[in-house]
Amino acid sequence: MPRRSAPIPPELLIEAYARGYFPMADADTGAIEWYTADPRAVLPLDPFHVPRRVQRFVKSAPFTYTRDADFAAVIRACGERESTWISEGLRRSYTRLHELGVAHSVEVWQEGRLVGGLYGVHLGGAFFGESMFHRESGASKAALVHLAEHLRERGFSLLEIQMITPLTAQFGARLVTRAEYMAALRAALDQQCEW
Repeated sequence: MPRRSAPIPPELLIEAYARGYFPMADADTGAIEWYTADPRAVLPLDPFHVPRRVQRFVKSAPFTYTRDADFAAVIRACGERESTWISEGLRRSYTRLHELGVAHSVEVWQEGRLVGGLYGVHLGGAFFGESMFHRESGASKAALVHLAEHLRERGFSLLEIQMITPLTAQFGARLVTRAEYMAALRAALDQQCEW
């Protein structure tokens, strides 16, 4: 796929996800490249593994949760790093997808302050996790637990996370081949799951 630095048209972004691709911007130039990983990381939803200590933490943490309450703040916070692949062009691209009901966010609040969250793309029964952030310890874990519970309740079958991180490894993230991923993706795209 071609390099881009301007926002990606929504139909191109949706087609790319449906074909197993995702965009990332160069941290220095902002030029957008397209990627497809082999192997690909997924988080199994059935069952979704939550370590006991994380379960205890989430139950006792002073957090409240919303979905799609402040997508702009979440994606902005996800890009506030020393080096980031979330360029201004990508922020605008995903914000447009959000306006169309295709990209979604989970917000974690503490005493009225946004302390964590994540965002991603929803097609059929697939959710493509893009990025997460935290300003309070454990807030990104809590956001992920909230997301997975929501996806399970809605009947989603695929939670794609691109790569395994120390955080996602705790939740049973696993690598699948491109062929396995594409089979799971095709099955998920045939589902009619509402956010």
